[in-house]
Amino acid sequence: MTSIFTATLGLFSLTLIYICYHAANDIRLTVSPQGCRMSWMSPSYLFQHEFNSSWTPLAHRYSLWLYREVGWDPNQVMGVPVLFIPGNAGSSHQVRSIASSATRQYFSSPFVVSSDFTGRGIQSLDFFAVEFNEDLSAFHGPTIDSQIEYCAAAISYILSHYPPNTRIIVMGHSMGGIVGTALLPSDDISALITMSTPHTLPPARFDARIDEIYRQNAESLANDPTPVVSICGGATDMMIPSESCILPDPGDGNPGSAIYRRTVFTSALEGAWTGVGHREMVWCHQVRWRVARAALELGGANFDVDMTVILDTWLSRDGLLLPPAAGIDIPEAATYEVLPESMNLVLKKPTGSRTYLLPIPRALETNATFVLFVSQGSISSIAPQHSIKLQVLPYFCVGRATSPTTQHSSETVSCAPLEPSTLKLLPSPIPGKPFPVPDEGSDESEGVVLFEATVPRTPSDAEDAWIGVHVNAAGEDGWVFGGFDETRTFQSDIGVFDIVAGDVKVSLQPTERDLVRRHITFPKLLSNVLLVYTLTPKSVHPTESCALSPPLLPPLLVHKSHPAETHYYRLEYETSVALHTHASAPYIPLSRFSPSYSSELWIYSAGTGCEDVNEFTLTIDWWATIGRVATRYPTTLMSWGVGVVALLMFQAWRESRKGSMPSVSQSLVAFTYRLLPKLLVASFVVALLPLSPDYYLGTRGEPFLGFLAPVLLVVTTGLVCVSWWLILLLMWPLRFLTRLLPPKSRRYDDLGIPRSTVVSLIFICLLVFLVVPWQIAFMGCWLIHLYTCASSAYRKPYPGSVPSLRSTPIESIPLRERFDGREQDTQDTEPKETEPSEGPEIQDMCQAQSLATIADTPDVTQAYHENTHLLLLMTWLLPLSMPVLAVWVRTLMTAGYTAPFNGDHNVFKVLPFLVLVEFASRRKSALLSHGNGGSYLHWGYLIVACVSFLLGSREAYRVFDVASLCIGCVLIVKFSPVRFARHIAT
Repeated sequence: MTSIFTATLGLFSLTLIYICYHAANDIRLTVSPQGCRMSWMSPSYLFQHEFNSSWTPLAHRYSLWLYREVGWDPNQVMGVPVLFIPGNAGSSHQVRSIASSATRQYFSSPFVVSSDFTGRGIQSLDFFAVEFNEDLSAFHGPTIDSQIEYCAAAISYILSHYPPNTRIIVMGHSMGGIVGTALLPSDDISALITMSTPHTLPPARFDARIDEIYRQNAESLANDPTPVVSICGGATDMMIPSESCILPDPGDGNPGSAIYRRTVFTSALEGAWTGVGHREMVWCHQVRWRVARAALELGGANFDVDMTVILDTWLSRDGLLLPPAAGIDIPEAATYEVLPESMNLVLKKPTGSRTYLLPIPRALETNATFVLFVSQGSISSIAPQHSIKLQVLPYFCVGRATSPTTQHSSETVSCAPLEPSTLKLLPSPIPGKPFPVPDEGSDESEGVVLFEATVPRTPSDAEDAWIGVHVNAAGEDGWVFGGFDETRTFQSDIGVFDIVAGDVKVSLQPTERDLVRRHITFPKLLSNVLLVYTLTPKSVHPTESCALSPPLLPPLLVHKSHPAETHYYRLEYETSVALHTHASAPYIPLSRFSPSYSSELWIYSAGTGCEDVNEFTLTIDWWATIGRVATRYPTTLMSWGVGVVALLMFQAWRESRKGSMPSVSQSLVAFTYRLLPKLLVASFVVALLPLSPDYYLGTRGEPFLGFLAPVLLVVTTGLVCVSWWLILLLMWPLRFLTRLLPPKSRRYDDLGIPRSTVVSLIFICLLVFLVVPWQIAFMGCWLIHLYTCASSAYRKPYPGSVPSLRSTPIESIPLRERFDGREQDTQDTEPKETEPSEGPEIQDMCQAQSLATIADTPDVTQAYHENTHLLLLMTWLLPLSMPVLAVWVRTLMTAGYTAPFNGDHNVFKVLPFLVLVEFASRRKSALLSHGNGGSYLHWGYLIVACVSFLLGSREAYRVFDVASLCIGCVLIVKFSPVRFARHIAT
């Protein structure tokens, strides 16, 4: 029954892992679909052979290349230098998409400068790219240090080919952005553009050196004046949590700081409006052409102020940067067309130059807003990249109505530019098609310019006031819509607990007139990266008149959860959309722009009033929520697994005080029946504590997310059970192997150790200190201990060998039965003559074997159970150390066997396991249990468990350090240096 329970727990964990895997894979399709066009180019790469070991000793490991577009770029450098830094397992060839776009934007045809840049003093770009041989830099801090050193030398080499005081633009993808940030502060770098870079949270948290690099980068980002822009892919990026891509706000620690830091999600990037995957970030056309254009414009900037304007214009504006209002020259003979009061301005395919006046109603509220939409045209400087000849300018006019006609002379009306509160480009989804369109996305000619301005107060001396709209068009496709809006915010008090059981209907207040926009807020709704909500609109069913006259702008939902993150959704009847955010997330410090609660929605529409949204339902998308949780807590499962095993050992070592140590299977059963129910309650209580985001689950005590702790604990316990089954499966063939091998004739003193073993340990330590990383030695320790446990599980004398304590078979024969029977035979049987060489010797040998078996059985069993517990602990420590092993193997394969591997030569991290494995393989009795030492040693495992649960999720490397320290302390207590040296065999 007990084994069935642990088996059920293990199968449940595997099933849940399988569900989480598929839920996570569906996120990029359901929550944030990708709409990117493939980019094309004609690449060539020029190797910079002069950048050799005279510049950096790393020239033998890495290389530097210059990108040239075949047929468009000359082979020699001639413009502004740009350095591209690839990320984890990245390639220098990833520069080709952005570099090709920059060349083909600058030149309208080969070697012919485009009219957009003629006479502006802007030069072409020279893209250099470093080749790191696809190093796995995300797992290894010393590898990042090597890349930083190489890039710093590369910048010096590149600038040596340019005039003095030339500065370079740095671009980094993924972990390449971390390398680029680490180059700051630098007078040689003019700007830094990062793409899909995890600035605030390392994606792999197994190396302490990576955390040190992140702390240094945080200081640079807070103090260095170099402009930095971070472009994030959103939920579509499945390789890093996109909340870590948000740059820390310099205003949090330094209020009033003028340091330029901008983050923009591709879903908010004007012209893109789509989630972008991690690898796709460098070639997605909607992103790459804007990055290239920004770099071109930066090359012509002379001051940091100009650079910030350029970066805001091309990368991170999203309505934040408002261009200066421009006046309009109105000829005296010009006339205005005055519209009736309360009538919206609707123009389809306008032609010619004309000005329209919309009377401002006297009864209009003071907070009224004038809203203007222009499709495919421009308002001021805001327009699609390939806009049509449709220019619109709004302004505020006052004057005196001289006649009731619709024509007024310009002499009676004076106008001033109308200052916008919002001026941005909105997407215009195509009816009947998904948004964004898969593998296509938005075109550069698509988009609707949104203009919003607070209606000014009418001067007391003015008889009439209007909002004027000047239109200059050539009769092409496009439309203009303008009108007044008295938006009242609709506030709903729905909370996350209200929609746990099912959906909740939200009804919007009906209005007599069509609203251009609607504003809905949910101040009590939990806003967290782990939660995904489903919003299903209920619209007025389209009528026949709607089919004949479709709306100019169908209902468009705008969800802005962070200044850097905006999502757009095309609202259709009974078609659900997924609301999600990256503003608040586990292990990410809160900023002033990322509240844990509150969601804000805007609904824009323009046209005939068809398809107006009057109500919608809101519920939790549990499938997507499971997927989001699964992508945030894999490190937690690994570190908590060590914590569960440490608690198993703590419990087993306490039981050993009673005389016998339980097996691993018995420990698992006892843990699940006795300790696990208490831990489930305790884990939930701890999850409710307002801890720092660096501890435990990183949820800051959010009540709704407290259920994650018991679920993760159950899954982790089940995985520990599964891992034990896998260990047994691995030991099974090794047991058969031990039957074929002769037993080793080794001494089994309590503390004796051959001198050859000491020499071997010294040699291994030197090898780790000088050549191989300590993770290799730990892997060897695990393999040796696996064989030790497998061989000690089945002991059988080799045919023809002399029986020994280790080779004596273990039999379940009661002690009393053995001796009573032997005594009875001696008394009742008469003495017989026996051969001196046979009878007595054989009889004495059998008696010795029985006595040895009786004395040896408890010690052997105790040692086996202790070793298997330690093997389970070492197995769960493997995932925390093996990533660096993968980095080392990758470095040997790509850079050669003579390439230096910096870092990870700390012998003391693995030394306790080297000594432990050596003694465990030699001793017939338990080494670390209570029978051989003090009764307080098991508390060290409790410390390991506490560190695993509280710190392991954010700083997983500390779990291994504490476990190694615990084993080392136990060994020091067991074997003092004096006793150890005294028993070294000669």
